[in-house]
Amino acid sequence: MNEPTLSIKEKNLLVQTCLLAGKILIENGSELNRVSDTIKRIAANAGVPNLRAYVTITGIMISIDDDDTVAKIAEIDQRDFDLRRIEVVNRLSRKFAAHQITLHRFYRMLQKIPYFGRYYQFWQRLLAAALLSGMISVIFTHDYGDFWLTSVVGMLGWLIYQGVRKRVTASFISEFVAATVIGMVAIMAVRLGLGHSADNIIIGAVMPLVPGVQITNAVRDLIYGNLISGPARGIEALICACALGFGVSLALIWLG
Repeated sequence: MNEPTLSIKEKNLLVQTCLLAGKILIENGSELNRVSDTIKRIAANAGVPNLRAYVTITGIMISIDDDDTVAKIAEIDQRDFDLRRIEVVNRLSRKFAAHQITLHRFYRMLQKIPYFGRYYQFWQRLLAAALLSGMISVIFTHDYGDFWLTSVVGMLGWLIYQGVRKRVTASFISEFVAATVIGMVAIMAVRLGLGHSADNIIIGAVMPLVPGVQITNAVRDLIYGNLISGPARGIEALICACALGFGVSLALIWLG
């Protein structure tokens, strides 16, 4: 049976929908293989199997190759991690595949996703950073002596990281500043007799800032053959990790 023929307006709407879905996925931490697969599935379910998509972590290019060529580009200027938004895009894509929503409604619902609030409140994420820092310290030392201090230092470091990140575009600056403060506070706390090991406190406190998800996505992109985005994400994660190391080193030089 012949696929339904779309008008120019419908093709433009399809490309805009694919661009928006892909942009939301990349901006919220999805691996690029999922992004490319989602875009192609949306197009195929809309009756356009000849859609072409070139996906990178900094931009998406989509075109429909037929008598009426339609091509658009979307720029990715920020990246974060929010699995809730990724799940919403996947759920809407499945509903569209099952013909439960129209293409126009699909696009309108995608437009609302960037305005979603965080799944967890700020204080919940702050508390999670504190608990993670404290538990990492216990795992390394098998001693609960520095648990509370490491939790407080880790919470302070994460709070500073979030504050700097909102004001500075370069992501590694926030890691550097937060790591420097963590190192200085940990050293001063031990000198004042509040803690036992500055090294263990620092190790635990910087763990919420370690770019583990970036490294995982970089490896997955490489496995799926994305030889541009994989190394790019890996370098980005490496720069952030180096910023953490340099920040701690600076604190050790100043107060060590």
